[in-house]
Amino acid sequence: MNNNLSFLNKYNNSKNIRFTSFHKALSIADSRNLKTFVECGTARGKKKFFFINNLNWKDGMSTIIFSDFVKYKKGKLYSCDLSKKNIKSSIKFTKDFSNYIYFVVSDSVIFLKNLEFKIDFLYLDSLDAHDKNIASLHQLNEIKSAITKLNKNSLVLLDDKKNKGTLSINYMLENSFKILNETEEQVLLSY
Repeated sequence: MNNNLSFLNKYNNSKNIRFTSFHKALSIADSRNLKTFVECGTARGKKKFFFINNLNWKDGMSTIIFSDFVKYKKGKLYSCDLSKKNIKSSIKFTKDFSNYIYFVVSDSVIFLKNLEFKIDFLYLDSLDAHDKNIASLHQLNEIKSAITKLNKNSLVLLDDKKNKGTLSINYMLENSFKILNETEEQVLLSY
């Protein structure tokens, strides 16, 4: 593992089944000096009692991990979610990194279409996969909206690959992307 990223080890929670994949992706991002991160689907935590949200390591808590990384790189994280409630929770979890994060309440496809900058690292995890067809089509539309915003060094990390990724993975492979890393939950691609 990349020793420069040892600060990420605090996120290696036994319930965080995505940690190894995140660490691998961020090691590559570090080696490529990637600084502009876009995340579709913010970390929302889980409800505890009636009003307190706690960290939910089963979901990976990507926003916290990415915000710590962009702080280290002196970069920026743009986290987009359709739910104001999810954004509000994520703001609480990431208050220590507030200088490095921009939160956006929007449909991710529209947000990605309207971006006016290049994306170094794109993480797609919006929509819960209760309906696999809708979630898969949505992720495909996200990557179609973002593909012209990526550069040749960009990384794209897709979450919930079994439930959301089939269409987007095929589309990306057809458009000259290569798989760099794959786990049960995620797939990392780049040109």
